[in-house]
Amino acid sequence: MALTIAHDQLPLTDECRHYEVLGDVPWDIQKYWHQRYSIFESYDYDVRLTDEAWFGVTPEPVAKKIAEDLAAWSSSESKTKNHMTKKKKGTIIDMFGGAGGNVIAFALSEEWARVVAIEKDAATLACAQHNADVYGVREAITFVLGDSLAFMARLRRCHKLPSVSKSSGQQADDTEMEDGEQYDEDDEIETLLRSIDPAGATVFASPPWGGVSYAELEVFDLSRMEPYSLADLHGACAPLEHTLFLPRSSDVRQVAGVLAPSLGNQGGGKLDVVQYCMNGASKAMVVFVPASESLLSSSAAAAAVK
Repeated sequence: MALTIAHDQLPLTDECRHYEVLGDVPWDIQKYWHQRYSIFESYDYDVRLTDEAWFGVTPEPVAKKIAEDLAAWSSSESKTKNHMTKKKKGTIIDMFGGAGGNVIAFALSEEWARVVAIEKDAATLACAQHNADVYGVREAITFVLGDSLAFMARLRRCHKLPSVSKSSGQQADDTEMEDGEQYDEDDEIETLLRSIDPAGATVFASPPWGGVSYAELEVFDLSRMEPYSLADLHGACAPLEHTLFLPRSSDVRQVAGVLAPSLGNQGGGKLDVVQYCMNGASKAMVVFVPASESLLSSSAAAAAVK
């Protein structure tokens, strides 16, 4: 699937629904519809979602708090390492934009100079664009239609960044283009990728969790998360700073086992893990993963040369 920038509003198809009456709501999303004002406080202003998007959208209060915490965490990381004064002027990439819950909060925070939302389903992306209009931040977001892992792979190759081996957790070189792969220098996606400073960027990944069955498990096995495992996500995001939005019952030891090898001694080899709650109930576990020391060091060296 080709990556394209959706400059104009994509068509709001019949899949882009705004349910007003309970009788019209499919039974499996009725409990989410009852929480509609927690999910989108401005729901009555014609907020649209596909039926599938109801399962993955982050409630607005949680999305706003994550945006606030992520901006503060990124800034503190930057100041601690003395590689840059504040990361406020960088780029935030929402790998799984969905109907716009998180990316709207990122734009509303005004903490990032560029906000990029990637979504591979056209109807869902149309909902996100429309909802961003409802919240007055449509022009503050770059919407990309396509596969987010392909976007991240191109970003790494564009800037000649190493990837993280899923088997060892160590950095591996995948900067070479695949056989027959060519990038048009005038391509809009290529221009966007080249404009992103990897050391000043942060990636937010709130992937599909493989259905709602996770809620029934006391401990969720992240190696079996579908369609992307924890290792898949970390491999796609590293070496950039990234934040992973995971099921609340995720195994913290499993998180440490997958992510810690790529940290080395960075930050004492420790990760920041937060449970986000609403009305006394946890909604998700969020893991903050710093950018690699090599990425930050190379950025500092390049800045010194300039």
